[in-house]
Amino acid sequence: MDDSVSSAVLAGRGVAAEIYGVIDLTSKIETRIGAIGLGQAIQFVANASVLGYDVRGAIVLYGEPGTPRLRSWDCERLWAQYGGALLQP
Repeated sequence: MDDSVSSAVLAGRGVAAEIYGVIDLTSKIETRIGAIGLGQAIQFVANASVLGYDVRGAIVLYGEPGTPRLRSWDCERLWAQYGGALLQP
C-alpha cells in the first residue's frame, strides 16, 4: 500500500464500508459486517483477534467500484499509523 492510498483512506474514513471474510471463532461461521464507516471497519479488523474473530482472510470494501480493497495487514498498518484519527468525522 502506498502513501496515496493511505491518504485517500484517511480522507474517506467516513464512507460506508463492508467487511467480508471474518470468522467468528466461537461459532466457526463467517460473519459479514456492513454499513459501518471505513475508519470503524479498519479499527475492527485491526483489533478483531482480541474480540474472538479470525480476519486473516478479511477484505474491506468501500467507495466506488475499482477502489483498492483493504486486507487485514493493510488495516493493521493503517490503524497503527493513524489510530483514532480514522474514527473522527
